[in-house]
Amino acid sequence: MISVQQLRSSPPTGLGQARALAHRAAQLVTMAARANLQPVPDDSHSNLGWNSETQSLVSHPLEDGGAQTHATLCFNPLRLGLTRNGQLAERFELDGITNADARGWLDTQLIRFGLEAASKGALPYDLPKDVADISTYSTKDLGEQLASLAAWFNTAHHVLSDFASSLSGFRPGASPVRCWPHHFDIATYVGLEQGSAEAARGIGVGLSPGDESYNQPYFYVNPWPHLDPDKLPPAPAPGHWHRDGFVGAIATGEEILTLSDIQSQLPLFVANAFEIGRDQLGARE
Repeated sequence: MISVQQLRSSPPTGLGQARALAHRAAQLVTMAARANLQPVPDDSHSNLGWNSETQSLVSHPLEDGGAQTHATLCFNPLRLGLTRNGQLAERFELDGITNADARGWLDTQLIRFGLEAASKGALPYDLPKDVADISTYSTKDLGEQLASLAAWFNTAHHVLSDFASSLSGFRPGASPVRCWPHHFDIATYVGLEQGSAEAARGIGVGLSPGDESYNQPYFYVNPWPHLDPDKLPPAPAPGHWHRDGFVGAIATGEEILTLSDIQSQLPLFVANAFEIGRDQLGARE
């Protein structure tokens, strides 16, 4: 269910600090996965799911002697957690806590459950400077912003999951809807033909909570290979075409909040932009 009221509770352009804190904390969850799961070529062992009930990012299951442990990050309050067999076993609120102490807490709990310490799961990428520079989590006065950020992730989870389910007849088809902690976007990738990732046509569909391109959450529909920016039809409402660095249909948070019925009209933007992408790629069956 999309909480339109929660989406409107904070201006989309005012979520930068909350986004950076959550982005930083999410690295601890993915480090737990990297330390305990067998690597796969596309790095998907490190990505995170979204739990709508707890408003949390959740790792893939980490086996510990027959039990299933998941590392989690709740957005509001900003809190690390560990679940065992679906039940919350441990929690650790991050306000006022250093990143080093948060990592130490997670290491201790994972070892207690017979798992590898998260510290062993080194990150193979650099983070944006505003994220990497965070050494202490300070969430004072950020409750509304963190709740709104969670609402954007929750909206994306529902819209993208329904969209991916509608493509059940596609091959290779839509990947699971997951959050990729490097860029902190939640997305699915729809393969339109077999072949290597570099050559085969496909379309990425997701939500970025904000980045160097847009300082606010935005939905994107990005065909691959890149489209010719001079041969694009009008973008579907309420979005526009992005042409700098990548070519894709974008609907920013501010644009989405102009919709009279976000619940029904946002999925239409995603579906219509996807169909334009298929046409532009010449990928009709």
